[in-house]
This record gives sequence, structure tokens and C-alpha cells, in this order.
Amino acid sequence: MIDYINSYISRAALDFFIAFGVVFGGSMLAGIGSVFFLLPPATIMLQTASQLKIWALVAAVGGSVDPLRVIESNIIEGHLYPVAIQIALMLCAFLGAHMGTELIRWLCKGAA
Repeated sequence: MIDYINSYISRAALDFFIAFGVVFGGSMLAGIGSVFFLLPPATIMLQTASQLKIWALVAAVGGSVDPLRVIESNIIEGHLYPVAIQIALMLCAFLGAHMGTELIRWLCKGAA
């Protein structure tokens, strides 16, 4: 049972950091790219962070509708534990994406 819980904690942590990395890395690279085209980096980074947030969530949880199918099939069968696990994983991914966005906002606070 402990190994089962540890695997989900590890997966939740990976989902968090994947979503965080998508938002933070994508925004930083957009800021670097904006310099080449003489655009304001802070503005571009803020726009990119807000636009990447949902895609970071999708990338972290698997990139498809499989997590939603897991939720649907288990609710129909009456198994709520797998549903709770899947929602918790999605919540961890959302928190990672949100923290990435907030970090970009904090970094660009005085510039935009």
C-alpha cells in the first residue's frame, strides 16, 4: 500500500514540475525571442505565461482525454478513489502551472 501511495505522490510531483516548467520555460524563451524582434520582453512573457497555462495542464496530465475517461468510467462504476486520485493529479498540475505564471508575473512586475 505504501508503494502505491508513493507512486502517486511521485506522479503528482512530476505533474507539478512538468506544468511549472512548460509555463516558466515557454515564457522565458518567448522573452528571449521577443528581444530578437525588438518587442517588449516583459509584455510578451506575461502574455505567453497566461496563454500557456492551460496547455501546461494538458501536457502534465498526459496530453489527451484519457484522464477524463478514467474519471468518467470510474464514476459510472461507482469507484470514487481513482476519481479522487485523478482529480488530485490534475490539481497538482494546475498548481504547477499557476505557480509558473505567478513567478513570471513576479519577475516582470516592474517592467510591464
